[in-house]
Amino acid sequence: MQTGIWISLIIYFAAMLGIGFYAFRKSTSNSEEYMLGGRNLPPAVAALSAGASDMSGWLLLGLPGALYAAGLVEAWIGIGLFIGALVNWIVVAPRLREQTERYDNALTIPEFLAKRFPSQATALRMVSAVIIVVFFAVYTASGLVAGGKLFSSAFDGGYQTGVWLTLGIVLVYTVVGGFLAVCLTDFVQGCIMMLALIVMPAVVLYAGDGGGFAQAGETLAGIEGFTMSWWTEGMTLIGWLSLMAWGLGYFGQPHIIVRFMAVRSVEEVATARNIAMAWMAISLVGAIGVGILGRAYVERNGIELGDSETIFILLAETLFPAIITGFLFAALLAAIMSTVSSQLLVSSSSLAEDIYKLLVNKTANEKTIVAVGRIAVVAVGAVAAVIAGDPESKVLGLVANAWAGFGAAFGPLMILALTWSRMTGRGALAGLVVGALTVIIWIAFGWNSSFLGGPGIYEIIPGFIFAMIAIVAVSLATETKDEFRPLTAR
Repeated sequence: MQTGIWISLIIYFAAMLGIGFYAFRKSTSNSEEYMLGGRNLPPAVAALSAGASDMSGWLLLGLPGALYAAGLVEAWIGIGLFIGALVNWIVVAPRLREQTERYDNALTIPEFLAKRFPSQATALRMVSAVIIVVFFAVYTASGLVAGGKLFSSAFDGGYQTGVWLTLGIVLVYTVVGGFLAVCLTDFVQGCIMMLALIVMPAVVLYAGDGGGFAQAGETLAGIEGFTMSWWTEGMTLIGWLSLMAWGLGYFGQPHIIVRFMAVRSVEEVATARNIAMAWMAISLVGAIGVGILGRAYVERNGIELGDSETIFILLAETLFPAIITGFLFAALLAAIMSTVSSQLLVSSSSLAEDIYKLLVNKTANEKTIVAVGRIAVVAVGAVAAVIAGDPESKVLGLVANAWAGFGAAFGPLMILALTWSRMTGRGALAGLVVGALTVIIWIAFGWNSSFLGGPGIYEIIPGFIFAMIAIVAVSLATETKDEFRPLTAR
């Protein structure tokens, strides 16, 4: 069986590397091409790249694992994410695509903020770049944890070997091909992920003596603590809000919204949005099916599963022939690698454009910036691998922390920067700092697990609220006329 799996994986790896070298020849001659693909992404590529880089190993490991453990109530996370993603495409995407090009062709989020608020340009670039690198190191680590779990569970290999192997493959095509390579591989990986999430629930439902929905429901009804209800007896309003609040994170995820900046034209954003939301709906329903139906299959067959986040891996190994199992593992790797590569590239772009060029070498040419960006990819990846060193780490937990950090720091900031002309640079800086610090403090004190003796509150909620208040309050208290440039096209 191992031979068939490896054949599928080798084909997959070769395809990803081939795309990387194609992109190297096509689009790495200057920093705009290396970091944004020349702003020339077709709608379908931008849509699936945004989706694949968003979902990561969370879609095939974290979400199914949460549903496997607790039941349908965890699906509120997916609903919150879907609503947040839709609003993000409607509100942020077209405005960001137009304004980043108009404000002197900004190539990164920190650069856009600096040009939108020139009075605080240096501070905004430095603070936002530091936040991006710090939280992306944690976020990238979640992907590497997923890679380590795949390698140790599926191949009886070492967890650390899986972490470094996953990182190594991603580094090759990211360092070589830049943004275009990442987006093209994301497109392929997004198609693989969606197909896997369509096939697996259907096979699980009728595998062996599966019996369809009726028998699955009967099996699940007999599991103590498992629920097929959307609202359980122990669910509180705060708990529900914490699940739905995942959707707030979309407005501040640099690796997702940077795709908006690279769409071929503002007019094609709507097409990209429709493709992205259709892909997301199908994929989320499939992931929910893997968790729920996977639990029924395991219980019915008396299988012991130590880690709920490996249900996808177990089903792939148990129900499919080797060559298909290899394809399904490739889908999992696709989910992991698409996000890791996107996060590494955004981090490296910030380090190269917003720290190196700003503080170290203001006269750096395009060739130097691209070279520094490649070095930064490797450096951030190495730090993430160290963070991912604990095999007991939970993919969903790491994603939740990083997602909240970005959502609170950049979410209110991006929404208001794109829509409110009265916002000032000091207000932007206040929101950035308050949002990030609130999330860090909330996690440090454990208030996301228990708050004032009651249930925990997901850290993105206070972070988002306090950041929004800080931006509005400080902006109304300050005035910098140079920043009140019109937000409509010239």
